[in-house]
Formats: sequence, structure tokens, C-alpha cells
Amino acid sequence: MSYQVLARKWRPRKFVELVGQEHVVRALTNALDTGRMHHAYLFTGTRGVGKTTIARIFAKSLNCERGESADPCGECAVCTAVDAGRFVDLLEIDAASNTGVDDVREVIENAQYAPARGRFKVYLVDEVHMLSKPAFNALLKTLEEPPPHVKFLLATTDPQKLPVTVLSRCLKFNLKRLLPEQISGQMRHILDAEKIAYEDAAIGELARGADGSLRDGLSLLDQAIAYGGGALKADDVRAMLGSVARGQVLGVLDALADGDGARLMAECERIASYSPDFGGVLDDLAATLHRIQLMQLVPGYHAEGDGEHVERLAGLAGRMQPEDVQLYYQIATTGRRDLALAPDARTGFEMALLRMLAFQPGEPGEAAPAERAARPATAPRPAVAPPRSAPAAAPAPASPRSQHTHAASTTQAPAAAPAVRAPVATDARGLPRWEALIEQAGLRGPLGQLAQNAALRERDGNTLVLALQPAHMHLAVEPMVGQMADRIGDVLGERIKLRFVADSQGASETPAARAASARESAQSAAEQAIEDDPLVQSLKREFGARVVPQSIKPIES
Repeated sequence: MSYQVLARKWRPRKFVELVGQEHVVRALTNALDTGRMHHAYLFTGTRGVGKTTIARIFAKSLNCERGESADPCGECAVCTAVDAGRFVDLLEIDAASNTGVDDVREVIENAQYAPARGRFKVYLVDEVHMLSKPAFNALLKTLEEPPPHVKFLLATTDPQKLPVTVLSRCLKFNLKRLLPEQISGQMRHILDAEKIAYEDAAIGELARGADGSLRDGLSLLDQAIAYGGGALKADDVRAMLGSVARGQVLGVLDALADGDGARLMAECERIASYSPDFGGVLDDLAATLHRIQLMQLVPGYHAEGDGEHVERLAGLAGRMQPEDVQLYYQIATTGRRDLALAPDARTGFEMALLRMLAFQPGEPGEAAPAERAARPATAPRPAVAPPRSAPAAAPAPASPRSQHTHAASTTQAPAAAPAVRAPVATDARGLPRWEALIEQAGLRGPLGQLAQNAALRERDGNTLVLALQPAHMHLAVEPMVGQMADRIGDVLGERIKLRFVADSQGASETPAARAASARESAQSAAEQAIEDDPLVQSLKREFGARVVPQSIKPIES
């Protein structure tokens, strides 16, 4: 018997065997079980997500000899004929090769006749958007008022090209791209049934390479089994796909976090030795940066991978500034887009990484990016920047974020003048004024949100005790608390710690609460000023005018 590819051998034959698309299965199942069926269905979605498979199962459910139901028997003559592709009342039309009006006219003429064998004559039109305009016009009348024994099942990967007159006559179901977890789960099920040995890492690589398409994933699985001689190993799959292990991407980010140019180039050389798809490596880099950013800004959010992988991600999340992660992500995605413009793919890949290194911000007094890149691996960049009041340690130019465009210059500039720390205002208790401290520390974004919703209650040695509304306590987690402590410590000129306590009453005087109160007062004053205005009062008396409070905005100073 000739070999049958996995995508065909394991094509679902019942709704319960489908992977994903639960929203479509539920709607069709209810329609079949209650007998409330539409005459035309449109299935949209990318390749390999189950459009024609669902249509065939639906056709089988309509015509099964044991009765019309969402669970066809799969054993009767009709079910076996549908599975074999030879059921006379299921007419599959490839619109890509039958685009003309004559092809559609033939369908219309045949639709008038009763089914030869089943209860319904089912027309499955694949890639229906490829029909010509005259063909669509010819189809419309029958699509709007078909004979009771006819059902139309239309499938397309590009619904935007369908006329609205066709769309309005169909029930539309949008099939989703499958998640890597769904694809890998089906692959494991198939490999266990086929008794083929595999490594979990190999399955993960194939699932990501499938790009949301189960059919593409099973085609890759067939190829990988052949490549590995009947077994599935991660190294073989990476060599076949031109991908690299996750540890290689983490090594690149580790070198970037240390500002170590020599190690960064060593990682590039190591990656290049696999002859990878450099566009795919930049995609992996962007995906890893996305997970790091989630760990930084949404603590506790699930990060996929084994324990060691998640631990390395958490370490990078603690060492990299959130704004740097955003910058690196942007460079990775634009570098991916621009690979075709580079002299060759490796050069484009290396230039993207060098751009990340060149645009690294530095603190006043810290070495310039070019000098940091030349540091040996034994001298990594400090994880915590020195206080801003510290004098420059070397005759290197200051490189604040506003000077990113000059970061790649290797010209030596005069030594930067030592930064002068402005005194921090204090209140009657001798505690720093919290709003002023927030401003001087430059707390913005998620750090700013946490600070604005906190109130400085007391100081215990080198620990600042901050009150938070209980509803906001979930914000006070690492690495955000550590980053805030570092920045505030830089302003105060000492190393400090932050301790957050839940206190509804003590947290009522936060900067955010005071700002909200000020806004309410300004709004009330503005509304009252409008009401008291003589012209407004005259308009109300003479014309019955009415002031809409929501339309009044106070003038901002």
C-alpha cells in the first residue's frame, strides 16, 4: 500500500476530532441538532485551519443514512463515499480554476434537480473569492433563493474580495489560526499513535514553524520524520527549518544587557554556524523580548518554556530597562523587514544587533556605547547605575536617551561635568515631598502609575514605607519595586529600600487622588462660571437654551 501523508491520513472525519474552531463547531452542531439550518455558509480563514474539512463533515452530517445529526456514523455508504471523495451529491468546485460565468451557469442549472442519493445536494466552492464578477452575478439569484434540497458551503482565504451582495446572503464563520500549543498537542497524539519517537523540543520547533496552520505543521512533521530517518530530534528539526535553539537568542540578549560587543559578535558567529533563516532568528528575538516585557510590566503573567528558560528570562527582565526592551523589539521587527535590502541576510542581522548595542542609553559619567562594546566579558556593565551625583569616572561623553542618534560615534568628547543633584524638598515631618521625589526621579509609565497611587507614610532607616490602596497592591512587585528604589536612591544620594503596605485610609492622600480632586474642583468651578455668565443666562431666558455640563472643560494653565 502506498504511503499516505499525515495531513490526509489524520484529517478529521467528525466534529469531535477537530482541533480548535470550537465556536464554529458549536454553531453548526446546534443548527444540525435543532434543524435550523441556513442555505449558505461561508468559512473564512488562513490556509490549513479546517475550512474544507468542516464543510465536508457538515455535508456528511446532512446526508448520513442513519439520520441528519451533528454526529454522522462514519460507516454507512454515504459517509464512506464522502470520506473517499466520491459522493455524487457533494460537488466540490475549485473556484481558482473554474472562475468563468459558464462554470457557474452549469452549477445553477444542475441545482434545480433533486439529489441523486442523499437528502441534500451540497455545493462546496473552495477559494470562492477567485470567481469573476460575471460569475458572482450569475450565482446571486440561486444563492438568494435556492431550492430546498440545496446547500452552499463557500470557503475562502480572502473574504475582503467577496462582493457584499454575496456576504449578505451567507452565514459567515471566521476560523482562527491555531495556537502552537494546539498544533503541538495534535502532533504528539499522531506520533504516539504512529509509534514514532520524538523530543518535546522538536515538537515545539515544528509547532512554531507551522505559523497557525495545522496542515502546514503536519507537512513539516512528515518532512522532519524523513529528515531524521524515522525519529524526531530537536537538532535535526532546527537544521531542517534553519532555526536556532532558544538559548542562542537568550545569549544575544545577555550580551546586549552587559553591553559586551565582543560577546555579541561571538553569539552572531555561533548562530551563523547553523546556517539559519536570519529572518526567523529576528522573529524569535522579538518574541523573546515580548515575553521579557510581559514579565516586567505584567508580573505573574505566564511565560512559556521549561524552568531554566523562564529563570533566564526573569534574570534578563531584572537587568534590562523596560524602555530598552521596547527599543530592541522595534529594532528587531524593522530589521526583519529590511533584511531584503541588506547586502546579505547575515549582514542585515548583525547590523540589527549592532544597532541595539549602539543605541543603548548611558547614565551621566558612564562609558560611551563604543567603549562598553569593547569591554571584556569579565567586566560587565553594572546592573545598578551609580548615583546621578557621582562624578564622571572616565573622560567619556554623557549619552542620555535624547542623544541616541549620536551613540555610534567613536570620536572622543571632553569630559562631562559632574551632575549636580537638586535638593529634595521636605515636609513638616522632614520626609521628602513625594510628588517632588517622583518628578526628580523621572518615574514614568508603569513605575509612575505605581508611584502616583502611593503615599509616603514614614521612613524607617533606609526604608521608605509607602501606603497603597488594597486594590493597587498587585502593582507593588518585582522588578518594578527594585527599579523604583534605584531611581529614588539616585535622587536621594543613598541606597534605599521601599516597603508597601495596604492602607485604604493612609493611601487617600496620594498624588493621583489629589490630582483627581483638583480636576473635580476645576471642573465644578468652570461649570459654575458658565452658569453665572450674563450672556449664558440671557440665552437661557430668551431662547430656552440649556448648558450641557459634559461639554464644559476647564482652561488648563
